[in-house]
Amino acid sequence: MTASSFPLDWESRLYGPQRISAIVSTLAEEGIAAQDALAGTGLSSDMLYSTSTRVSYAQLMTVIRNGLRLSRDPDLAFRAGSRMHATAYGMYGYGLLSSPTFEQQIQFALKYNQVSGSVIRFLDFTREDRRAMLTMGVALTTDPTDPAYRFAMEFFGASQVRICCDLYGPDFKFLSKSFVYAAPENADRYSNYFGCPVLFGQPANRWEVDADWLARPSRMPDLVSYLMAGEFCQQFLTDMTHVGGVASQVRRALLEKSPRQFLTTEAMATELGMQVRTLRRRLEAEGTTYRELLAGVRKLLAIEYLRKTRMTTVEVASRLGYSDVSNFRNAFSRWTGHTPQYYRRGER
Repeated sequence: MTASSFPLDWESRLYGPQRISAIVSTLAEEGIAAQDALAGTGLSSDMLYSTSTRVSYAQLMTVIRNGLRLSRDPDLAFRAGSRMHATAYGMYGYGLLSSPTFEQQIQFALKYNQVSGSVIRFLDFTREDRRAMLTMGVALTTDPTDPAYRFAMEFFGASQVRICCDLYGPDFKFLSKSFVYAAPENADRYSNYFGCPVLFGQPANRWEVDADWLARPSRMPDLVSYLMAGEFCQQFLTDMTHVGGVASQVRRALLEKSPRQFLTTEAMATELGMQVRTLRRRLEAEGTTYRELLAGVRKLLAIEYLRKTRMTTVEVASRLGYSDVSNFRNAFSRWTGHTPQYYRRGER
């Protein structure tokens, strides 16, 4: 079985704040204030407990970066992920809870994982002899050397241990887990959290489970509820092409244009066939601005140029429309918390 694939909408605020709340709460145990954990997101601690709050992948990544910078606990991601019971995932979690069998739970996750705003992308599920194998990537970044990549895998792994124990009891175990990145400093902690052998530096992120579990019923099977949750999630995926659509159109248009000729707000409104005030109003309704989207695209392109080309910092700055390289360096530092040199190929 292969997972459904949809383009990742980085800026639109479509998802519940539960993951961010779990990270903020875990950081609070170290004495780190919520306002510091949420710096740069536009969120307040009160907003994390509002049913109307929706967050974006960009905001989640900002909180992860903040956590990695502020925390001294190498198990931060494990501890935060362990807070994520199935009920934290809304209707998607309800679908997992009501799945009649483990295999149907995996089918549901493969098809609807994006509904939850997951940090992980399921890629494939196969069965060979007595083993079933789930292959996955990271939604937040494709760079295995990026600390956020490992954070995502640890967070998701801990949350899945929690959910599987909720659904199948403490006897549920994975046979093994493989990760593409090199063994981290807390590698010895992986077996403790996952309860199975762990391999690093592998060709793919692959988790294996005994195939006998595929037909095992969950603790709360309910076929009707399972189908209802599936209908809800399918509608959400259908609506994703419309919810936050203007932000996605703006970002796509910015990426398609020559970096030296980034459109002004007025030119972008003309490009999209609407009035400037309409564009601003619709972006505001989606929780973003044209300036924020432009900065996000510049950041993305800057990192790509620094990692994958031999352009100098001065050339990258010029390519992105900065007449003064110092302004580019300052902007880059605000975006990433690092200097341009940090992202040079081989530097990390």
